[in-house]
Amino acid sequence: MRLTVLAKDSLDFPDPSLALPDGLLALGGDLRPERVLTAYRMGIFPWFSADEPPLWWCPDPRCVLYPEKLRISHSMKPLLRKKAFEFRIDSAFEQVVKQCRQTDRPDQDGTWITDEVEAGYTALHQMGYAHSAEAWNEDQLVGGLYGVQLGNVFFGESMFSQVANSSKYAFICWVQHLQSQGVRLIDCQVPTEHLMSLGAELIPREQFLTEIGFRNRT
Repeated sequence: MRLTVLAKDSLDFPDPSLALPDGLLALGGDLRPERVLTAYRMGIFPWFSADEPPLWWCPDPRCVLYPEKLRISHSMKPLLRKKAFEFRIDSAFEQVVKQCRQTDRPDQDGTWITDEVEAGYTALHQMGYAHSAEAWNEDQLVGGLYGVQLGNVFFGESMFSQVANSSKYAFICWVQHLQSQGVRLIDCQVPTEHLMSLGAELIPREQFLTEIGFRNRT
């Protein structure tokens, strides 16, 4: 298998099944909205560091969450009942992305949210595709996440937390909102302990591609 180098003047991607064993499929191109949306519709997402060209991934297996399988821990239920945080949608998208970019993560050296990523997803937000889910404490943004919604699938990108349980709170409220809107699948990309504790699971890549509508259902 060879890694595909994307042309700047083309939005074409190789078939996701051609990804390397670690899920890396292609490199190059840019983050113009048309390219990113094409990628998501094929189950592909960008993930790269500031010193790298855009890298495009489609791992196998894929981490997903079915909204009806959301797991709410005993410790979170009282916080939700008493509305420990104010939940908002799309009230501070750019601020959420910046907070995700600036948050230190023990398992990461630096951040993958570069200037290009920040600009690309802000453009998608302005077009109505990218959304933020936010937890507020009075007038302070303390947790949240952002991602892209296409039809009845939400593709999660990143989350942050400045106060204990704030990102979980925003995530739970967001999943419940998405379920009420008919969303049936949330793409979590790669597994983390945090996501798995909330009910995420691993499914084969081909099943994922079928469920998002890229592969034809039999």
